[in-house]
Amino acid sequence: MKRFATSEFLASVGKLSELPPEGPPELAFAGRSNVGKSSALNALTNRRRLAFSSKTPGRTQTINFFELAGGARLVDLPGYGYARVPQAVRQQWDKLVGGYLQTRTSLIGVVLIMDARHPFSPHDRYLIEWLKPAAEQIGARLLVLLAKCDKLSRQARAATLSSARRALAESTARGEVRLFSSLTREGVPEAREVLEKWLEQANPRGPTRRNADAGGGHKKPPVKGM
Repeated sequence: MKRFATSEFLASVGKLSELPPEGPPELAFAGRSNVGKSSALNALTNRRRLAFSSKTPGRTQTINFFELAGGARLVDLPGYGYARVPQAVRQQWDKLVGGYLQTRTSLIGVVLIMDARHPFSPHDRYLIEWLKPAAEQIGARLLVLLAKCDKLSRQARAATLSSARRALAESTARGEVRLFSSLTREGVPEAREVLEKWLEQANPRGPTRRNADAGGGHKKPPVKGM
């Protein structure tokens, strides 16, 4: 079944207590504010306005859920790294996003969107490091998409891809890196194919209860200064 053939908005939540019941496999999308995360979601689902980007970067403070064919879900996490956001708002984001990533047993993969012109920022690296133990617990995979690659020359794209793959390997995180452009659709079919495969391989049964002591207890929120 082609999961991405059908997509629709499911829920928008601002508190962990409001999260939809677990069950269907979920793919979470993360990235810096204004990096093109909403555009990537729209491109992958072949929808113009499935996900909306805020006119003011850093304002979106909710986790948005979208349902795909067969019940699978895409999860749009709040953007991080926007300096002008008040500290209180950043702390709320940390609690919301950290709580979701740490406890969501339906999560099977994370798609991290980076700007191809400035990949692996300190915030990106911090999130990757935080995700590693969580990924080991729940088996979530990582796909890094180097967005806006159309703004680079062919030579620069090749060099950036090679450098980004080395950076991911050096982080020891398990995942893969691909070039991506919502504008030209470069890398869109390939990324969709990867995610379709993840969903097909996901356990169709409901989530299992995670050992509360796994991973050494509570962790810090994923991204400082979101």
